[in-house]
Amino acid sequence: MSQFDLTDDQLQIQEMARKFTADAITPFAAEWDQKHIFPRDTIREAAELGFGSIYVAEESGGIGLGRLDAALIFEAMSYGCPSTSAFISIHNMASWMIDRFGSAEVKQKYLPSMITMEKIGSYCLTEPSSGSDAAALKTKAVLDGDHYVVSGSKAFISGGGENEVYVTMVRTGEEGPKGISCLVIDKDMKGVSFGAQEKKLGWHSQPTAQVNFDEVRVPVANRVGGEGEGFRIAMMGLDGGRLNIGACSLGGAQRCLDEAIRYTKERRQFGTPIADFQATQFTLADMETELEAARYLLYVAAAKVTANAPDKTKFAAMAKRLATDTGSSVVDRALQLHGGYGYLQDYPIERFWRDLRVHSILEGTNQVMRVIVSRDLLRQ
Repeated sequence: MSQFDLTDDQLQIQEMARKFTADAITPFAAEWDQKHIFPRDTIREAAELGFGSIYVAEESGGIGLGRLDAALIFEAMSYGCPSTSAFISIHNMASWMIDRFGSAEVKQKYLPSMITMEKIGSYCLTEPSSGSDAAALKTKAVLDGDHYVVSGSKAFISGGGENEVYVTMVRTGEEGPKGISCLVIDKDMKGVSFGAQEKKLGWHSQPTAQVNFDEVRVPVANRVGGEGEGFRIAMMGLDGGRLNIGACSLGGAQRCLDEAIRYTKERRQFGTPIADFQATQFTLADMETELEAARYLLYVAAAKVTANAPDKTKFAAMAKRLATDTGSSVVDRALQLHGGYGYLQDYPIERFWRDLRVHSILEGTNQVMRVIVSRDLLRQ
């Protein structure tokens, strides 16, 4: 069974992330949520451990780890705050896209400050009128000499208005996926503006806003990959992003399971701890079983994405769907086991319940994950 065990290096990475979370995230997460605080200093502390460049190549200044290593880090940080962990995961997706597909010039221009998270990156694909149908995006980039002139809007952008770097999918050619390219756009470029901060159910520790481009002149040198390659690059980024958001669900759900075990041992009804009731025991057993099943599928999918396996996209979709649905279900049952107390902000459960709900929507809805898997099956 040793092939299913984490390596010594992975266990050390996991322990480092857990210690950082226990010291720098967990004690403050409730306040960040309640006061809508964006913990930029804490995020930069995470970057000092290499967590701003987890799978950026070592020759580019990153720590060059695999997708399973990244999943362990995001899972650990989500034990304290899924919102903050997910925010850092999105930055990693943006920095990886620049490192993996960018020219030497664009890498040198952006990666040094992104690795330290002095500058933070956003991933800009979704638009007000194109969510699941991402290939229908309308943001347009017209070539004008050595610049693209970009006009359009992106919706629900994590870091919108706060982040300095926006890795943006734009239409440079025909309708459909083949007409899409990827540009890196700076916050301070003329014509870049932001909508009001969105008022969200959860994810209160990170800013989210619409990003608007009004004839923004972006150097051609800021293109990532070739013209027309943007959609392929965006989808490859999402393979990793789906693993990360699934890992965030696992970490948050594990926290709530642990809280439920502790609470049910302490809470007494009818003269006995509710942990002694068989109904409680069965609920806890199911939560643990489902969480472990989702975790191992996600770890397998992470190994496949690292190895660039032919079925990596299918496995990433399956793992994302199962981990996020399971995570929400586990947290919901943890809240139920807490009874009325679980509904109060005095306990952390309701925050995790809110934060994890969006995970089945972003990085591709779980309905789209089912489409990806079924298409793969039917092609066989």
